[in-house]
Amino acid sequence: MISTTLFPGRYVQGPNALARLGRELARLGDRHLVIASPHPLERLAPPLLPSLRQAGAVRLEPFGRECTDEEIERLTAVAREFSARTVTGLGGGKTLDAAKAVAARIGAAAAAVPTIASTDAPCSCVCVVYTPDGVFKRVDVLPRNPDVVLADTQVIARAPARFLVSGMGDALATWFEAESCRISRGKNIAGEAGAMAAHALARLCYETVRDYGLAARTACEAQAVVPALERVVEANTLLSGLGFESGGLGAAHSIHNGLTALPGTRGLHHGEKVAFGVLASLFLTDKPMPLVDEVYGLCETLGLPTTFADLGLAGVSQEELLCVAEKACAKGESIYNEPVEVSPEVAAAALTVADAQGRRRKALG
Repeated sequence: MISTTLFPGRYVQGPNALARLGRELARLGDRHLVIASPHPLERLAPPLLPSLRQAGAVRLEPFGRECTDEEIERLTAVAREFSARTVTGLGGGKTLDAAKAVAARIGAAAAAVPTIASTDAPCSCVCVVYTPDGVFKRVDVLPRNPDVVLADTQVIARAPARFLVSGMGDALATWFEAESCRISRGKNIAGEAGAMAAHALARLCYETVRDYGLAARTACEAQAVVPALERVVEANTLLSGLGFESGGLGAAHSIHNGLTALPGTRGLHHGEKVAFGVLASLFLTDKPMPLVDEVYGLCETLGLPTTFADLGLAGVSQEELLCVAEKACAKGESIYNEPVEVSPEVAAAALTVADAQGRRRKALG
């Protein structure tokens, strides 16, 4: 099988990297639409305007909080009316996904500027589309990856640490899912096999979160940029982005998609639900208990969910779990990349055991 590896055009990371946005956009065009989440639009965008205007005409546009078909259509109309040559997403993963989708629709260059390191969305050519209520709808694969990704670690360090931890939950899945795809010959986002580079980066992603995750969370809580924070921001953003997209996805992200069907999980971030999907996947794929204990211990240390109660699903019924499992096992879901037989019943059992293990560990203290 031919292997394909997907990369963004340029990745820039470090303190005060945001100051380089105008220079980066000037390489790509002269009319710049910046789609921003509410907080970045108010706090970060105004100081950037002078340098952006040196790069050409600029329009700021607020993002409507959910990456829906309706919001993408609205923003596409704005981009066409403005004759944008570049489209920049400034904010969280849903903002960046919407900006990437708009850029693809109008044939403009795309820039991703994450203000939190909460997902691996910035580097990918993937756009996850939700309903207005936040329920997973589908994944769109765009024609190309962003032309530039710019991660300012000073900005990320000032965001609540929960976002960084959520990003580590998303990154936690990268190696387990890529390894499943390697074993099963499952296809990556490009529809082909992952290269050695993708699998090596996926492994490095897990090792970085495991070894530096707690120090990075502590640094973020102190709003300080230290090497551990830089390492984890790179793992959450670049390594996880390259690893999932080029290595392939598995059960963890399918279980995330299933969990979005239950209203109790709506207050959780993407990576928090993905992390619990990793725990369920450990039992789905019959991982050895020393590894299970290592991953549970990491989630507990970082503050990621390990029980249904942590997910907002205390008292969840078997009927609701089966609903989650059926959505996770829908046709075309990445759970079928796992090297085991999969069914809604098997997935529901894995979820049940993952919760039981989490509760058992909590009881032991």
